[in-house]
Amino acid sequence: YLFGGIAIVSYAAKISTARGYVGVALPLGLLLLLVIRWCMRKWLVRSRASGRFTRRLLLIGSPSAVEYLHENLSNAVGAGYRPIAAILPGHSLRSPTGQELQLPVVSVSSELPTVLNAIEETTADAIAISAGSHLKPRVIQELGWELQDRGVSMIMAPALTGVAGPRIHTQPIAGLPLIHVSTPKLAGIQALAKRTFDIFGATALIALLSPLLLLIAVSVKLSSPGSVLYSQTRIGKNGDPFSMLKFRSMQPNADQMLQALLLAQGTSEKPLFKVENDPRVTRIGRVLRQYSLDEFPQLFNVLNGTMSLVGPRPQRDAEVALYDHYAHRRHIVQPGMSGLWQVSGRSNLSWDEAIRLDLYYVENWSFVGDIAILFKTFSAVLQKDGAV
Repeated sequence: YLFGGIAIVSYAAKISTARGYVGVALPLGLLLLLVIRWCMRKWLVRSRASGRFTRRLLLIGSPSAVEYLHENLSNAVGAGYRPIAAILPGHSLRSPTGQELQLPVVSVSSELPTVLNAIEETTADAIAISAGSHLKPRVIQELGWELQDRGVSMIMAPALTGVAGPRIHTQPIAGLPLIHVSTPKLAGIQALAKRTFDIFGATALIALLSPLLLLIAVSVKLSSPGSVLYSQTRIGKNGDPFSMLKFRSMQPNADQMLQALLLAQGTSEKPLFKVENDPRVTRIGRVLRQYSLDEFPQLFNVLNGTMSLVGPRPQRDAEVALYDHYAHRRHIVQPGMSGLWQVSGRSNLSWDEAIRLDLYYVENWSFVGDIAILFKTFSAVLQKDGAV
């Protein structure tokens, strides 16, 4: 704003502005703006984690909806909402599983006076109305008027899951605030932009890392007999198989030993074929895996178009055979070297959580999101959290 304002004034008033200002102020101002906003966000998240700058939230809805909201908001401390109590209009005090809700239930009535009394008793700063609230439109309208007088916010929490902000558009029609959810697409200009970014990014990384790649190749060759690179068939976009490259980190006969090891640890029927304390891994391979250095040859997969820098991790055909119907949606996009799964816990995540993250990426892809994941990848690799 400052840069634009000065430029407009200088042009309108015919004031001579130094070229150095034009060349430095805009990029420097944008950089400082991003850095300061990032620092402020980090400070705010830390403050909210310690209980500051949070809003006390009263949840209204069915037991399942309240449970879902409570779980997700409690895990997202940085959002600044702290669920403190619940109202379950027309429902019992127990959850659908028969267990007591973790939140105190202050009422099971949808009457306006009851709701207002609950707000007063809990000293809530905001209320969230979700599915199964059984509140009539007229009651919700009157509740909004009452909350306005009390300085309490009202939040409508529809039963939408796994949808990012850019896909949601609110449009008032006939007095109704209709929520439109756009269909996810990675085609046309978006697909071209992603592919162009992959090509330039992979080329730059290969050129920058070439000395390290050579050093790793020599280390693998000298550490144990066998080839430097390991090629394994994985399932890619649209379910098509391709050969994924890695630096070899295991013994040459590792594939023949896999099934026996999975049977021994009782995980042969699970989609993630991971062996704990894997005896097949070589000494140099253990170091490569800790820092994900064995994955670098996949940059050539990115160049030939079988992989992307960011996307769901490709899996073996035997693992894909264990997918349920919706897990196959991972194959709508190109598999990636890194993704939400990798920056959110890697192998520490359960299979269901990993699939949820991959499907979220597929449903909500964005160019900015890819860049954010790449930045988080460096931190996840350095921390070695969940590396196998």
